[in-house]
Amino acid sequence: MLIFLVIRLDTALHKPMYQFIGVLSFLELWYTATTIPKMLANLLSEKKTISFAGCLLQTYFFHSLGASECYLLTAMAYDRYLAICRPLHYPAIMSTTLCVKIAAGCWTCGFLCPISEVVLVSQLPFCNYNEIQHIFCDFPPLLSLACKDTSTNVLVDFAVNAFIILITFLFIMVSYGGIIGAVLKIKTAAGRKKAFSTCASHLIVVLIFFGSIIFMYVRLKKSYSLTLDRTLAVVYSVLTPLANPVIYSLRNQKLITAIKRTIFWNGARASPISH
Repeated sequence: MLIFLVIRLDTALHKPMYQFIGVLSFLELWYTATTIPKMLANLLSEKKTISFAGCLLQTYFFHSLGASECYLLTAMAYDRYLAICRPLHYPAIMSTTLCVKIAAGCWTCGFLCPISEVVLVSQLPFCNYNEIQHIFCDFPPLLSLACKDTSTNVLVDFAVNAFIILITFLFIMVSYGGIIGAVLKIKTAAGRKKAFSTCASHLIVVLIFFGSIIFMYVRLKKSYSLTLDRTLAVVYSVLTPLANPVIYSLRNQKLITAIKRTIFWNGARASPISH
């Protein structure tokens, strides 16, 4: 929230790269709010229950925001590709208006993607003791509780997830491939080292996030192992949202300076005047 507000308030940061970082920060706020508060409440409570409607809503918003993040990370990778590999054309191509349209498109596409999966799950019959073997509501654990054949659901989930995750991952890898190629052409060793440091940190977070969700959702089985599924869920629902602000924002010197300037200026303005 701090990163998002600083980018909104500081006019020096009203540039596409920082606008994308602000949107990512705002998205991560809601992405984690979908699952973590309920998860923490369940850890402290003896009665761990959720209504069926609540479970479907949690699943829908978690997948909607997750899909939006996949699209947004793709847009951010392409933005960096243009800035590094096409620096002369970058200002003309990536305007603030286009940035807003891309961000809106990422959110819109993300919220449309899981609708078919949620509708299919809502029509399944559930029986006996419905205990979700997971840390939050999700499609695989819900399908394992159904009292009828769920092969259609599994196939639809696979098709939707494969389309979203694999295509966005491919575009991100192509963008970073172009960036690495451009970095290798930098003549100074210091310049290459700085550029590689930034690219490597971005790539590590992307690979961890996409690696875990590919293994979890691009498969034709409901589950491989409950323990493995829970571990991977912690990675993409808790650890990567924790790492993203550090990697994309707090390693950016201009953004750190803006945060300090905003905090200290507001603090100085709010402090009482002594006589």
